[in-house]
Amino acid sequence: MAFDQRREYLFLYTVKDANPNGDPLNENHPRYDGDTAQAMASDVRIKRTSRDEWVRADELVFVDGKPKSLKTRFEELKKETGQTSAREIMQKCLDIRLFGVTFALGNESFAWTGPVQFKWGRSLHSASFEFVQGTAAFATEKKSEGKGTEDKQQRSFRNEYLVPFALMGVYAIANQHASQETGASEADLEKLVEGLWQGTDNLITRSKNEHKSRWLIEITYKEGFNGKIGALDDKVILLDREGNAMDRSRQKALRSLQEVSLDVEALLKAINAKQDQISSIKVITDGELKIIQEEQLKGISHIEVR
Repeated sequence: MAFDQRREYLFLYTVKDANPNGDPLNENHPRYDGDTAQAMASDVRIKRTSRDEWVRADELVFVDGKPKSLKTRFEELKKETGQTSAREIMQKCLDIRLFGVTFALGNESFAWTGPVQFKWGRSLHSASFEFVQGTAAFATEKKSEGKGTEDKQQRSFRNEYLVPFALMGVYAIANQHASQETGASEADLEKLVEGLWQGTDNLITRSKNEHKSRWLIEITYKEGFNGKIGALDDKVILLDREGNAMDRSRQKALRSLQEVSLDVEALLKAINAKQDQISSIKVITDGELKIIQEEQLKGISHIEVR
């Protein structure tokens, strides 16, 4: 059964000596805002994190991350589900129920707007971007006149970029009206949270190692409410450990979560303004991020420490 209560989410995670989201058109440089120096992560990157976790958990997904054509994947799903209708098959895929799909194959074509929509993720501060060079594992070949090819004596160089530290914020909203078409359920939304939290912790690759889930808030509204607070990431402010504002140079010099604290006063005010429309508030934390208004937050939410 489709879920019928709107939700808003704010998910925070840290990145250390890694690349939050490389831009393939810019030598895989971390995506960033040139004016504010904030690191950025696209909604596509965030969805991929969740999907990868669902694949590990043996959930049925449409986009499984393997290179293949739409026709090939559709034929695989027909065999796996025992269905032939594209609409019926799509509704069996967790990622489609949550994120939607544009499908066109043969004589079937349709588009579903996903109930869950992500805003681009941004670091809550200005970040640094480092260019790193190293040597490749093997030497390249060179052509010798009349002798074919032979190995060069010198190895080639590799270039990469990394972010020394960033606390990333991702905002999302779950729209109950769109769930009526895709069939996204309450259980699916629980899997969304698990996909974000566990999926981020399981980003264990060379460029994504040291991604760590830190804090997530889920605001569930009462049935029939169609509004929102909106952009929850704009309602929190990153300060130094003592609660003082930091200039851009200080923000770029951050290297640890232990150097900062989070001011959620504006978020609490926004929540208070909509308290009559809110059904429940849930917070998940790893216990490492210092929240300045932690006691106030405890009074209005259920807090789970992981």
